[in-house]
Amino acid sequence: MIPIVKKEITSFFAGPIGYLVIAVFLIVNGLFLWVFAGDYNIFDAGFADLSAFFDLAPWILILLIPAVTMRAFSDELKMGTIELLVTKPLSLPTIVCGKYLGAVVLICIALLPTFLSSLGNPPGNWDVGSTLGSYLGLFFLVLAYTAVGVFASTLSENQVVAFIIALFLCFVLYFGFEGLASINANLNVAQFGLKAHFTSISRGVIDTRDIIYFVSVAALFLTFTVLKLRKQ
Repeated sequence: MIPIVKKEITSFFAGPIGYLVIAVFLIVNGLFLWVFAGDYNIFDAGFADLSAFFDLAPWILILLIPAVTMRAFSDELKMGTIELLVTKPLSLPTIVCGKYLGAVVLICIALLPTFLSSLGNPPGNWDVGSTLGSYLGLFFLVLAYTAVGVFASTLSENQVVAFIIALFLCFVLYFGFEGLASINANLNVAQFGLKAHFTSISRGVIDTRDIIYFVSVAALFLTFTVLKLRKQ
């Protein structure tokens, strides 16, 4: 699995994809947090608080992660190299997990520069529990989004179609259940969505139920990926 992970990361940074992903994520977040006036602007809030970043980041990742994963298997299917890949002395689950972890590592690299502990005055005066919990929540969100994106890349040879499918599935999983609950108060389904569990972890209280939920979603879509490739 390690050679596949290295190959995926190398391929990301051999071309413009890896650098573009990191640059786009940081620039878009920076514009909303520091430049554009509005609810997300830290200067307008009047105090150093990263809650705006954690409100914004899941939505940016909904766009960014499908863009990273859309080529995971769609290229292999389009060029016919999937047959060569599966003839290597590696199991299909190993290949899937290798491509998955490569994408996860790239997104985590994009998140690293946002980890700031010097916003407070004096430096270090920040809510450690809430901030670390929010970053942990983002990490688990990345795990789920990436698994969805890898699965979507097996559904079409066209990268754009794979991107749109992943975008739609991520949106439904993150906000769809909460949206249904807001439309009909009798539908108590918000807890089935990614947003409810991300919000729970962001409070700084680590609940094993939230962790199990995210891991289960990721494992489910990776299983779907393996089954789809085996069928093909």
